[in-house]
This record gives sequence, structure tokens and C-alpha cells, in this order.
Amino acid sequence: MVYNIISCSYLYIWFLLSSYMTVTSTSLDSIAVSESIREGETLVSADGTFEVGFFSPGNSTGRYLGVWHRNITPLTVIWVANRETPLHNNSGVLKLNQSGVLVILNSTNNSVWSSNISSQAVSNPISQLLNSGNLVVKNGQGTDEDQFLWQSFDYPGDTFLSGMKLGWNLETGLERFLSSWKSEDDPAKGDYSIKLDLRGYPQIFRFKGSSIESRLGSWNGLTFTGYPTRLVAPKDRYEFVLNEKEVYCENHLIDRSMFSIYTLIPSGVGQNLVWTSQTSSKQVISIGGEDPCESYGFCGAYSICKTDDNNFPSCECLKGLVPKFPEQWNVSNGSNGCVPRNKSDCSNSTNTDGFWRYTAMKLPDTSSSWYSKTMNNEECRILCLKNCSCTSFANLDIRNGGSGCLLWFHDLIDMRQFSQGGQDLYIRVPASELEVHVAVNGHGDNKKKLVGITVGVIFTVLTTFVTTMTLRKRGVASKIYGTHFNNRLRNEDIDLPTFDLAIITKATENFSSSNKLGEGGFGPVYKGKLNDGQLIAVKRLSNKSGQGIEEFKNEVVLIAQLQHRNLVKLLACCIQGEEKMLIYEYMPNKSLDYFIFDETRRKVLDWAKRFNIITGIARGLLYLHQDSRLRIIHRDLKTSNVLLDANLDPKISDFGLARIFLGDQVEANTNRVAGTYGYMSPEYAVFGHFSMKSDVYSYGVIILEIVSGKKNREFSDPEHYRNLLGHAWKLWADERALGLLDEVLGERCTLSEVMRCIHVGLLCVQQRSEDRPDMSSVVLMLNGEKLLPKPKFPGFYTEVHSLSANCDLCSANGISITVLDGR
Repeated sequence: MVYNIISCSYLYIWFLLSSYMTVTSTSLDSIAVSESIREGETLVSADGTFEVGFFSPGNSTGRYLGVWHRNITPLTVIWVANRETPLHNNSGVLKLNQSGVLVILNSTNNSVWSSNISSQAVSNPISQLLNSGNLVVKNGQGTDEDQFLWQSFDYPGDTFLSGMKLGWNLETGLERFLSSWKSEDDPAKGDYSIKLDLRGYPQIFRFKGSSIESRLGSWNGLTFTGYPTRLVAPKDRYEFVLNEKEVYCENHLIDRSMFSIYTLIPSGVGQNLVWTSQTSSKQVISIGGEDPCESYGFCGAYSICKTDDNNFPSCECLKGLVPKFPEQWNVSNGSNGCVPRNKSDCSNSTNTDGFWRYTAMKLPDTSSSWYSKTMNNEECRILCLKNCSCTSFANLDIRNGGSGCLLWFHDLIDMRQFSQGGQDLYIRVPASELEVHVAVNGHGDNKKKLVGITVGVIFTVLTTFVTTMTLRKRGVASKIYGTHFNNRLRNEDIDLPTFDLAIITKATENFSSSNKLGEGGFGPVYKGKLNDGQLIAVKRLSNKSGQGIEEFKNEVVLIAQLQHRNLVKLLACCIQGEEKMLIYEYMPNKSLDYFIFDETRRKVLDWAKRFNIITGIARGLLYLHQDSRLRIIHRDLKTSNVLLDANLDPKISDFGLARIFLGDQVEANTNRVAGTYGYMSPEYAVFGHFSMKSDVYSYGVIILEIVSGKKNREFSDPEHYRNLLGHAWKLWADERALGLLDEVLGERCTLSEVMRCIHVGLLCVQQRSEDRPDMSSVVLMLNGEKLLPKPKFPGFYTEVHSLSANCDLCSANGISITVLDGR
């Protein structure tokens, strides 16, 4: 698809708000309650530009109510009401009822179409065709949009006009998008649509069905990044709005001598139709679909698409990357993209990684991006280096020298380079690639700068090595390591005390086996007692652990910034030599699984205590997802990671696998999953998709385990070999849900609370993530303050092999599984 006009005007139109044309008409521009227009009658806008009435498109015999431009030949329809339900004779009537609803009636007086009912109070409603071409229903004679009860501009067809919005009303959930006709004879919704996508930093796509065909890109303050070259003089004013209430792009005409509309025709091609106030015939000035580089992801990941003078496409790997399949690349098939030649050493990437600057770029797909409107370019660069998953950065707004920060995570898709226009994009590469390209290309000043950087890095490494070896001989090298890590913590604004190894060794009686509380994926946990009598729990990283410094640092960075009564409190850390330890407040009652799955100890947990644990975990998880300064996805929520204090109040622990979601991010992907069988949601275990809803799934499993006293993975009903989720669903479907209740509780519980918890648990473990409630709704449901919808079929697995084909790092026990990838 080609959009040859910059910014919103690529999609939209130049349209005259106040025409110079003089039109004489006796037709009215509005109807009141109980008034109507019939076949052969029309409404005409006050300036004579637009007309609404019944028509038949092309060779069709069906009749439709539409709005068209009045002074152009042939007939140019810009909006159709009853797209899916044509009238089959010439007896259609449009009426406005007392509720402020427009209705199209057929020959038998039955409704074939109606406008939506407004939530506003209705008073003396009228329907009016405005000079903009917008057919509205409003209260009285008011002209403000606040008075509009309904408007056709909220429901675009295949055409975009000046004053329309493309995007979302976030308060009401209304999405405004274009959709093609099925054919020139049928205005029903066709295969193609143009929509604003809200994932990451908002951007505009063209779809065929649910598949992306092309991408207009994100807004950079002046234009959409996919189409930076303006082919006509600037004759319009356009704006992109992004706030808590709305996300949309809108265009307004400046030049009153020109008209233009954008239409998405049935073949999926976009057309700009242009005419002037002096002519009534249309001229097509641009038609999309001619440029192969506009096909979404034509060159695959980490690859740039370019076209030559003959419009022949070619693909080029980013610097430091090589074709994923060279044999395909050699025959001009770059669809599988590129892969890094050398991977970054993430443990030291802040000091060694760098960036290649690409100019005149169409920025990559921003679905997996994060953005800030306030950061500058240098702050953006530093933030990207601090996150191993960050692959590139750019300015959010290119005006006035550039401002804001846009970061990309995961693969870079759908890039191209223009001969002019576009903007700068900074691609992250390891230091080794910076050196390689300086040696190969020998770029003057850049070469000098990069050589200087390289020499500096080498000098620093050698100096550190010599100093460390000297200090090691003196027996103090471990303090250097501790100081370095503490400096890293301070750089990230972490205020966390550090303990000397000798103090921890004394507190745990030299890590005595008698003080060992348990062991998890990170390593053993020991009980300790400080000199002042305070009890602590020491989590010691094991040399055999699948986890490491990234998980250790992840937990330090996260928990140090979290304050909630239902989250475990991190007191300090210890980094000395090869030792890495986390020091927590001591939980005398260990973990939830220590009680709930033990035949004797679970009797201590009566229903009141279990319900308190269920609601406490919910409040802690709500804090992580919504109320904390950082939005955190735990990714390993399970009974063994819920600790119990002296009062048996729950505290969520173990944040080694947690992820921070930036900005408005709500989901992410990983190629290799990390978590625990029985608690992982289906979309995470199979496809690597995780979000707040994957934590909700884990929480639902915990609820059902607390209610039943049974482990999800170890339970199997004798008749059908279902796991706990399947068993709970069957009991619910058979209206025997209380059969799930732990037999040790007997009748000593509030049955309404039990039923509510089972109901909420089943809602949380539903197969589809979008069906699951968020934690704010869960808390209200548990408190009886929100109605509970009917649950759908749960997502569950009864055999290990159902996961093993897609998860190569999953363990069959209760220990977390981990992969050392960047966070």
C-alpha cells in the first residue's frame, strides 16, 4: 500500500469546511422527532456541499441510506448507514424517534438499521447533516460535540474525511477505523481495514482480515514514520492525540480551494481523490500497492528493505547481523531476516555495547516498544543499555531537534530506508561489532572515536585485571566485587543495605544444615539470627543453580522498591567473592505449601485463615500489577512462593523470574519459558506469551489448591484422570462445586465464601487470557462487591508430554525453571 501524502493526510482528506461554492437548495439540513425522509427526499448540509438520502451503488438493486458529496460526478458516497442490510424496494424511510435514535424502516415498517442509544440525557433531539459531512443526532440546536448523542463520524465506512478521528476512545472502548466495501456494488464490510493498534507505542496498520498487510507506522510529531515524503504542498493541519482518554489522529483542512478524500477500495488499495472548487471531476493523485517494501515484514527481522530506481526491492541486514538462511538470501528471499553474528555480553553491556545510527529510516514495528515523552536522547540511550532486551532506540518526537524516548524490545520488524525524510534510528550492537565495522569501513571521525572507545575499554579491563590480581593476593578482592555491585545498585537508585559475609556466616552458624529452611531454584535458604536478635532468612545462590547474577539482581532491584504488607520484605544483600545472598525478613511459618498439602498441618488452616490467605495474595498481586510504581509480572506465582508470617498472613516472595512492564505495556513474549508446571498459563507454557493475565491464571490455581488441599499437578480423579482444574470444572458443571472442599474443613466454614472462591478460581483459570478478570476485579469479586460472570472452560494439562513439545526447559518437580536471558 502506498500513502503518498505525509502524516494523517495520507489517510485522510483535504476537505473544505466552509466552501466558496454558492448552492441554492430548498432542502432542509435536519429532521426533528417523528419527522422523516423517504425515497426521493434528501437532507442537504447548510453550505450545500453534502447530501443524505437513499441510493443504489453500481449495478446493485439494493437501496441504502448514504451521505455523498453533492457537486461531484460520478456519485461519490462517503458514508453508508445500512451497509449490511439493504432495502429491497423503494419504500425506505429514515425517522428520528423520541429516544434520539435514527431508524431506517422498510415497506412493512420493520427496522433494518438504527443508530446507537446514547447514555446522555435526551432533550428535544434533532438529526442534522453538518457542513463537514457528519450526520449527527444532538440535543436541541447545540453545536458543541458534547451535545451529540450520536454521530456518523464515530462509525466510518471506507472513506476518511477532514474532522474524522482514526483511533480509540479509551473511556467507552469505541474504535474508529476504515473498512473497505465488498465490491463496487456492495458496501458491506469487505476484507480490508485500516486501524490504529494500541500495543506498545500506537501505530496504524492495514489489515486483510486479521493479517497485517502493511504498516503506516507510528507518529513522530510531524508525520507517520512509514511515509515521510510529502508530494504536495502543505495545505492541511493534522494532530495526533495520545492521553488517558483517547488515542487518535485527526486532520483539518487549511486550503479552502481544494477538496480531497481518502478511500480504501475493495481491492485493499488506498486512493486519494482530489478536486478543486472550480472543477467537479475527481482526479486520482495516488494509488497504493506499487512498492514491494510496503508489504509488512517483507525482509524479515533485523533487515532493511530498499528499492532501486526500477522499484525492485532488496534486503540488507543491519550491521553486525548476518542472513538467517544465506542460501535463501542469495536468491533474493530475505523473508526470514537476519541474526546477530556476535551476541552481546549482557552482564557488562552497559560498558561495552554501542549503537549504530541509521538515518532516513521507517522506524520498526512498535508493538513491543516502550516510550517516554519526557526523556532526552542521552537518557534514552542509557536506559536502553541497562536492559538486555532493548534492541534499539529513537526520538519519540523529531520536532525542534528531537525529544522523548522510544525503546524497542525483541525483534525489529518492518524497516526500510528512504532517500529522503525518515528519522534517525539507533541500533544496539556489541563492542566487537563496532570494532569490526571501523576496521572494514574506516570512517574518518567515527573511526577515531570508536578506536578511542575501544582503547579506553581495553585499558579499563587491563587495569581492573591487574588491580584485582594484586588485591586478590592481599585477600581483599572480594570487597572490590562487592563495591562494584553496590555502585551498580546506586546507579539504579536502589537504597539497600549490604551485609559482610562474616556477619551472615555467624548468623547462620556457618550455614549449618540444622538452620536450613528449604531449597528452591535459586539455592538453599537458611534461618539466621543477627547480633541484635533479629531473625532473618538467607537465600544463598547455589553454584549448581540454573539461576545467576541476572536473577539475583532482578530480585534486588524489584523487591527493594516494593512496599506492601502482602509482599515479603528484602532487608539486605551480600555480594562477596563468589557468594551472592539475599537477606529477607524471617517467616516463622515457612510457605503455604508446607501447610496446605500436609495431612496434619493443613488442619491448622481453618476456612477463615484460608480465606484470609486467598484475599491477601490477591491484594499483593493487585499491588504488583496496578498500584506499585513499577508494573511487575511475577511469572512464578505458586504456593511455595507464598510465605506465611507469625499470624499466617500471606506474603508473595521470589521475584527472580519477574519482569517489569514499561509504560502502558500489558503483554510480552519470550522464546523460552521459565516457571513451574501446574501454575503456568496455557499461552505462556505453549507460546511464551506472558502478561498480567498469566499471573491471574497462576493465582486461580492457588485458590483451587487452597480450597481443596490438593496439588493441581499431583491430583487425578479416579474416573477420568483429570487434574485439579478439570475436576473442579466438572464439579461446577454438575452443580456439585462444594465437592471440591477440603474434607478436613467439614461444615466449619462459610459456604457462600467457599462457592465464591471456587467461582473466582475458575474465572481466573479460563483457557483464553482475555476471558480472565484482572486483579482489581478479582478483589471486588472476593469481597462480594462485583457480580461474577459464568466461567468458561479452563485451560489445563493432564499429562507432561502435552507441554514438552513446546517447552524444553520445564521441570517436573516444584522447583522453578529458569533461563538466563536478558530482562
